[in-house]
Amino acid sequence: MIGKYNTLKVVKEVEFGLYLDGGEDFGEILLPIRYVPPGLKPDDEIEVFIYLDSEDRVIATTEEPYAIVGEFAYLETVSVNKTGAFLDWGLMKDLLVPYREQAERMKEGEKYVVYIYLDDESRRIVATSKLNSVLDNLMPEYEEGQEVDLMVIAKTDLGYKVAVDSLHSGMLYHNELFKPIKIGDTFKGYIKKLREDDKLDISLEKPGYEKIDGLAGEILEILKSKGGQMDVSDKSPAELIYKVFGTSKKNFKKAIGTLYKQRIIEINKDNIKLLK
Repeated sequence: MIGKYNTLKVVKEVEFGLYLDGGEDFGEILLPIRYVPPGLKPDDEIEVFIYLDSEDRVIATTEEPYAIVGEFAYLETVSVNKTGAFLDWGLMKDLLVPYREQAERMKEGEKYVVYIYLDDESRRIVATSKLNSVLDNLMPEYEEGQEVDLMVIAKTDLGYKVAVDSLHSGMLYHNELFKPIKIGDTFKGYIKKLREDDKLDISLEKPGYEKIDGLAGEILEILKSKGGQMDVSDKSPAELIYKVFGTSKKNFKKAIGTLYKQRIIEINKDNIKLLK
């Protein structure tokens, strides 16, 4: 429950907020009045985030942190003291990274990729920048082409290291990137290859022509039927594009842009070509 979103029933109303039913483990949990939406009353249900306040009391909020327990986040250090570094994660109480959990000494004003977890002893939500300790602890069970959630966590000579579904590490290679990415970016990707060493190679696009649909798919089929090259491009007159493909120049440019991003075609001044 702590560090997660929970849908709880309102038990009673008090001057300083509402008490929610936290069950046998937590009893009544306060939702401070500044977070109470208008019209909420006893017996209503509300989704809240549960964490510990500055006095280690279980508290509810309708504010949304940038990430929850079990997720990675790219956060800025707002202060450092003898306890550790404190990161802004979107809540009133900052997120602690103890010194023992810092891969390198964190500095105020700098941003770091961290993994958020619940400390078993204190029940406090904390974070670690020692990412290798939380990745690849389970055997990856994926199929090639399977969609996954990615977060860029480091740059290497080969490309970018990504966290896959917050469980495994994967690699996006420089020579297979068609758009700029940076540390902290999150997006969908696909399993390109599950290697013999249980490492994951990742692609930003689902492989295979069979995955191209809509106008882009129609253009691809026409292009293939014409031997892989057509004397029409994004610089061609709108009238010619409509005559050949029966669509507007705007939609045509968007469709061939999709094919270009997936490295299926090349776009030249006077033609488009199917890549081998």
